[in-house]
Amino acid sequence: MQAERTARRAWVGLGGNLGDVDAAFASAIAGLRAAPGIEVIAVSRRYRTAAWGVTDQPPFLNAVVALDTTLEPVELLDALLALERAAGRDRSGETRWGPRPLDLDLLAVDGMVFDTPRLVLPHPRAHERAFVIVPWADLAPDLELGRHGRLDALRDALDRSGVEAIP
Repeated sequence: MQAERTARRAWVGLGGNLGDVDAAFASAIAGLRAAPGIEVIAVSRRYRTAAWGVTDQPPFLNAVVALDTTLEPVELLDALLALERAAGRDRSGETRWGPRPLDLDLLAVDGMVFDTPRLVLPHPRAHERAFVIVPWADLAPDLELGRHGRLDALRDALDRSGVEAIP
């Protein structure tokens, strides 16, 4: 008999700038709600954000979802990648930081530190990115992001000029 897994809080960043991103977000959230071992707890506001990395592209929409999950981090990553593929994303031929219909980034799982070639947790660059921290701080301002500090302090320290809440 297999032991029951304990649910852990996980945080997923959503982004996209090609096609109907609102529909891609809605579909991804519905897919998360329907997935075994995943319970969607909260979804942040959506933000329009300036492109990052490759700046010659349309602005992105970004949000963060809080989940409770019994999946192991790599299992959750696989579920996220399947949702991206269902939304039309083909990672094999895209430019890094380029345009995409849907991007689902596993940001953190209940304070776990995870470092493999496939997955690093917490996300190694989340603390530098206002398009991640601003919506994440909407949901969990007191959350400690390892040695980087609380999300609200990180949000307040970042340049948020390219991040606009969508009513």
